[in-house]
Amino acid sequence: MQQLLINGHIFTSNTDQLYAEAMLIRDGIISRIGSLRQMQDVCEDTRDIQILDMQGQTIIPGFVDGHMHPLMLAEYSRQIACLPPRMHSIRELTGEIARAAEATPEGGWICGWGYDEGKYEEKRSPNRYDLDRGSADKPVLLVRCCEHIRCVNSKALQIVGITKDTPDPPGGSIDRDENGEPTGILRENARDLVLPFIPAKTEEETVDALVGLGRLLASQGIVAVADMGNLHPGSNYDFYVKATARGFRQRVALYYMWDYFQDDSTFEITPQMMDGENRIRVAGLKLIGDGSISGRTAWLREPYSGTGECGMPVCSDESLEKAIAFAKKSGCQISVHTMGGRAIDRIIDRVYEEEDWTDGKVPHLRLEHVTEPSEQNMARAAEKGFAFAGQPIFEYCEIETYRANMEEERLKRIYPFRTELKRGVRLCLSTDAPATSWAMPSDPFPNIKSAVTRRAYDGTDIGQDERIDMETAIILYTKNAAEICGFAGLGQLKPGYSADFAVLSEDIFHIEAPRIDRVFVKETYIRGERVYG
Repeated sequence: MQQLLINGHIFTSNTDQLYAEAMLIRDGIISRIGSLRQMQDVCEDTRDIQILDMQGQTIIPGFVDGHMHPLMLAEYSRQIACLPPRMHSIRELTGEIARAAEATPEGGWICGWGYDEGKYEEKRSPNRYDLDRGSADKPVLLVRCCEHIRCVNSKALQIVGITKDTPDPPGGSIDRDENGEPTGILRENARDLVLPFIPAKTEEETVDALVGLGRLLASQGIVAVADMGNLHPGSNYDFYVKATARGFRQRVALYYMWDYFQDDSTFEITPQMMDGENRIRVAGLKLIGDGSISGRTAWLREPYSGTGECGMPVCSDESLEKAIAFAKKSGCQISVHTMGGRAIDRIIDRVYEEEDWTDGKVPHLRLEHVTEPSEQNMARAAEKGFAFAGQPIFEYCEIETYRANMEEERLKRIYPFRTELKRGVRLCLSTDAPATSWAMPSDPFPNIKSAVTRRAYDGTDIGQDERIDMETAIILYTKNAAEICGFAGLGQLKPGYSADFAVLSEDIFHIEAPRIDRVFVKETYIRGERVYG
């Protein structure tokens, strides 16, 4: 089957030919692309060709979200949303917990996601006593927007067995009041203490939620995602295979959370599993090096405002060394959550000593979030081909807590995307959805707006010197993301590549910056087939 797309304002993400008017697709693969004049011979003989007249609409390659947590996002769609526009205070949150408690059967847990104390009227985190007012007899578990902190009520603490005598686990901390009693706030590795006690979802429920998420992603123009590891034991691979059989259309690169596999002698990643042509491919390992800026657990070089604290490391040296040995043996990528400067230093200093252990088609090291890379680390990353995965949405939507935790001038220097590109770093954009305090965390357009304007949603200047232009932003969200994740034949509109593209509601390259987040996707195509519209 052939399709001829004409009269389009096509942005290709192919730096050798950034714009085109027409595109010929054969069996889901782009065979030719260029101007109408270059395609004249095809236009003169359109027998057996489906004509798609785009009437001047803007077309871009489908988005590749290079860092998100799809299963988590799918699961959260069925939980309490603890952020605006649903919640503006702990008082409102308590009321919603009480309503959920009435519908929760005995033995069930009341769960919620996305709370951000900076957006609450009380300007503080909820604690066990707040949650107790919503439900004293049923366990409650809330996840902060950054995913690195969980808050539970007294019933949950009782079930888990956390008391004033419970020691902090390595790489984590239990918040305590002036009497040493736990407040219900569990940071970093301490957050995992509750996981064994939460009733597991059935496979059918998980697959069903994932299929529904695929429809949402298609409506946002997202054609591929990197699953950056689940925060519970096990693998997500089989869920995607089953969801694909039921209509999930996106390509997926899976990263296994190393904590859950490092002591499993039977665990392996083979070249066949990593094949870039696979719809569901395994990319490598994921490690957690530190925490978040908004949660004050990212491991910074300088203290947070008004404190002497710089955050904390999470991953142990032993775990890191095991991961490097496994990756060298398997030829897979290593991805490390490194938000603060000291966490970045630690990983780059260690892996810089190593030669590339992959087949050369993907970066052997990915660093996630990367708020304050030094000049030396940017130079080393460029030299070795290390990749950075950035999330402009973080500072954009969490500005209240960022502003509370960092001085104004410091806020303008973090996430230095423009400088990283000038230094030659391989960079992609992504959302980390749902680990953001944004009602629709996977939406690409607020993310792009942040990168292009360098202003938070409330107008706060977050660094005009680090703005990037719209063409660059789209390339980072398509071509670069596909290459960093190892998706073969994806991320560009060029001959030999999959015909995965999105039709936009407006010309995003020529609108005023304040309108960027009002752009939406009208149609999404995967391998030439319209999957949304």
